Amino acid sequence: MNTKSSPAGADNTALPAEVKVILTVLVGSALVMFLNETILSVALPSIMEDFQIPATTAQWLTTGFMLTMAVVIPATGWVLQRFTTRQVFLAAVSSFLVGTVVAAWAPTFGVLLTGRIIQAAGTALIMPLLMTVAMTVVPANRRGSVMGVISIVMSVAPALGPTVSGFILNHFTWHWLFWFVIPLIALALVVGLLFVRDIG
Repeated sequence: MNTKSSPAGADNTALPAEVKVILTVLVGSALVMFLNETILSVALPSIMEDFQIPATTAQWLTTGFMLTMAVVIPATGWVLQRFTTRQVFLAAVSSFLVGTVVAAWAPTFGVLLTGRIIQAAGTALIMPLLMTVAMTVVPANRRGSVMGVISIVMSVAPALGPTVSGFILNHFTWHWLFWFVIPLIALALVVGLLFVRDIG
């Protein structure tokens, strides 16, 4: 308690364990989702060949994802005001997981596009949720470092997408770009079910 009287001590005050777990789950979920955002870029030629579609059609896998995020993100403020942290987290991660399973299984381009749109809806929810939770539970003197970590996730994860995609495609089909993501996001969902509590 004495550390509160010292600015230097306050800077070094550790976050509560529960807060660390919640932030770790949210940051980890965001990392997987933003990695997924660009993971298909290298796979488009393979998808075009499999489904016998032109580049203009295949590009909708990226365009549809971005458009869905553009539509959903403005609505997240309303969502966060009317639902609890836990409810929004479970909705975001569950929808992303469902979309990923649909995309991994996709026998047609239409099914694949549907999976990507469902993924995008979950992705659009997780980032505003992460920022809101961070601003709520992290003390003002620690927000800089926490926001720095979040910024790294936002910038590095999409940049890693094509590299991860290229590695997977060297050994497996494009379906494995999604099968690879499923256990990661499923783990985040299980940990979130156990540890994420309502923040207010």
